[in-house]
Amino acid sequence: MSADGSWPDSAAIRAAVEVAGRTAAEADASGRVSVETIEALSAAGFPGCFVPQRWGGVSTTCAAVARAVAEVGTGCASAAWIASLLAYNGRFGAYLPGDGQEEVWVKGPNTRLVSSMVASGVEARPVAGGWSVSGSWLYVSGVEFADWALVSSALPREGDRTVRVFAIPREAFSYENTWATIGMHATGSHTLTVKEAFVPEYRSFGWDDMRQGILAGPATRSQAAPLFSVNGLTFAAPILGAARGAVELVGQHLAVPAGGPRAVARESHLFAFTRAAAEIDAAELLLSRIADTADRGRLDNGLAERSHRDATVAVEILVGAVDRLFRVTGTRGQASSHRMQRIWRDVHAAASHAALQFEPAALGYTRRLLSA
Repeated sequence: MSADGSWPDSAAIRAAVEVAGRTAAEADASGRVSVETIEALSAAGFPGCFVPQRWGGVSTTCAAVARAVAEVGTGCASAAWIASLLAYNGRFGAYLPGDGQEEVWVKGPNTRLVSSMVASGVEARPVAGGWSVSGSWLYVSGVEFADWALVSSALPREGDRTVRVFAIPREAFSYENTWATIGMHATGSHTLTVKEAFVPEYRSFGWDDMRQGILAGPATRSQAAPLFSVNGLTFAAPILGAARGAVELVGQHLAVPAGGPRAVARESHLFAFTRAAAEIDAAELLLSRIADTADRGRLDNGLAERSHRDATVAVEILVGAVDRLFRVTGTRGQASSHRMQRIWRDVHAAASHAALQFEPAALGYTRRLLSA
């Protein structure tokens, strides 16, 4: 938080961007974002972005968070992914009843929350005062650094009022190293496991309330935005940042005088560079509209469905732009030591996330449009 109480603190964000970029290659090689990077993201205030003010959170917007996440993503997409989830998981925590919120944030708003709704073999058994929860959850990004986890009782389905989300403290869960993908190596999206943990009733809420944006207490428009109106933005902002990083890198590549076969192709490379830069700007405009729609609370008449649609289209545009830039760097960009191949891998891996698939978003948008 800056000196005047607003967020973001530009100096702290710049520091996080510097650390993330400097340690990105090592993080990619090791499969783990550095502790220094996690501490810089926390110091920049990402975990507290949507935490209720009564627990020390800051009053910020989806637009401000998306811009800050994209800045981090210019240097390291994995670090930006974790930054975005640290922020938006805090928003999820705000759906807990008051006593549950107090317990989660007793040590302050920079408490690190992770989440997964991808449940596998879960048993949530009602007991006196709450539930006994056991099971595994896949793809829990940042679990290595988590203080709390938010996990669902079953795979959520729209309108299903029986699916609940449980807040589990660090001492009650473990994780297995199961994340080994072609890109986004350092997100540490491992499998979280819980064995017969007691979860009191006040540390649980209905998943469908989060889907609809129904909070028990006072909330800003950004906090109360329905899940799928901003879920795509959560995962698209790191990709936007990575694409910006690719433009910067290829710009440096093209600034070096070309000789031989590269000289012949230079003009076509300049055209490709310009088109990719324009495509990235266009995708950013779509993502900005999503954030603005949520921050204004304008989510009726199909606008939430439009936001989900726009996020998937923006990501398709970004992937195409990065593909175009990757080709410009030629064989050099494919070297294992070259930053461009890491960006290319990260963007493709991130774009495969379930929240960024066009087909379900398109069906949701069209059905809403036709029903009106």
